[in-house]
Amino acid sequence: MSTTRKTPTSQDAASAEPQPQPQPQPQVGEPPQGGERPFAWLRALGPRGRRAFAGAFGGYALDSYDFFTLPLSMVAIAAYFGLDSGQTGLLTTVTLVVSAVGGALAGILADRIGRVRALMITVMTYAVFTVACGFATDYGTLLVFRALQGLGFGGEWAVGAILVAEYASARHRGRTLGGVQSAWAAGWALAVVVYTLVFHFLDPDTAWRVMFWTGALPALLVVYVRRNVRDAPEAERIRRASARPGSFAEIFRSRLARTTLFAVLLSTGVQGGYYTLATWVPTYLKTERGLTVVGTGGYLAFLISGAFIGYLTGGYLTDRLGRKRNIALFAVLSAVCIVAYTNIPAGADGLVLVLGFPLGFCMSAIFSGFGSFLAELYPTSVRGTGQGFTYNTGRAVGAFFPTLVGFLAGSWGVGGALVFGAVGYGIAVLALLGLPETRGRELP
Repeated sequence: MSTTRKTPTSQDAASAEPQPQPQPQPQVGEPPQGGERPFAWLRALGPRGRRAFAGAFGGYALDSYDFFTLPLSMVAIAAYFGLDSGQTGLLTTVTLVVSAVGGALAGILADRIGRVRALMITVMTYAVFTVACGFATDYGTLLVFRALQGLGFGGEWAVGAILVAEYASARHRGRTLGGVQSAWAAGWALAVVVYTLVFHFLDPDTAWRVMFWTGALPALLVVYVRRNVRDAPEAERIRRASARPGSFAEIFRSRLARTTLFAVLLSTGVQGGYYTLATWVPTYLKTERGLTVVGTGGYLAFLISGAFIGYLTGGYLTDRLGRKRNIALFAVLSAVCIVAYTNIPAGADGLVLVLGFPLGFCMSAIFSGFGSFLAELYPTSVRGTGQGFTYNTGRAVGAFFPTLVGFLAGSWGVGGALVFGAVGYGIAVLALLGLPETRGRELP
């Protein structure tokens, strides 16, 4: 018996790159095998996948950094412009509402021009308008710039998550996307460190502007992404061959309409609860707990540490328990933590410190399954559109939670109004009833 050997061409040699060894994949609903080496999920991505992971991780970390420049500076901004709690809450709400538009547009771009090119556009957008916020001369101008910042802020996560999801195997996808999600805590931590230093050494009227100006950092990431990151080859081939990539009509056709509606509801509940806490906890610690800038940073360190570990743990559990069980578990635990955190007796500041860790852990672990879950719900040709629309529409509707808390704070107090965030997690649990379990589903 003879065999025919193909002689490699120069083009084959140039494009050749070490690829991860194939591993047996679990069936949908089947938990992955145990006993893997630490960070096997990262090694399994291969060189191209790891560069994509680095780009998405950096983009999301700096997305988080630019977002938190506002909540951390909110007390100083309110004093500078003479704002009430409703007006300060509106600054966050308008960011998140406009992010729905940005996320939907970025999703369409990702399906039409590719994941990497869309990622670079979103990063530059949120960087430019974060810097512009530092030059605002009145409340109206700041509101407009913050809204425009939301265009890039809304799109980055969806595009980056899809880029990495299409490199990851079904076996490791939950942990891989949980790793990307943990970048949010890293960016949050960096923002707190910079906030502590800037507000310690500068007058508050200048410090809040400097915080926004440091939002130029993401522009450096674009250079790395442009030089080193490429779309997953198979996903790119399918995207180019699709007759109707990036179509809103497709995600509302009978086959996907139910999925889209329940995914929006799920995203609304989870993000309504999360952004209520992210927006108002710094103010709660200062106004009702009487903490200083340095003291607030110390308490937030516990919250953020819990968040980082929560993202990684949630990524592991979403592969072990399944997407729906992981989200349901941490929705319930997050609601319990909110109620406990905001009902700590006066003077028990040590307990506030201790409970910050489980609060950050639970409210972050719930997000670890989102990247893989939403990516697995949609086919490649409309994956960007579906994920961008559902995640960011939910973010826009959930954005009204912080504003509602701002208006309720006048009569209930910030701590009492924060309990309203628990309602969002209840909505999320109900939404899961209309969605399928997707663990083990192959992409693209």
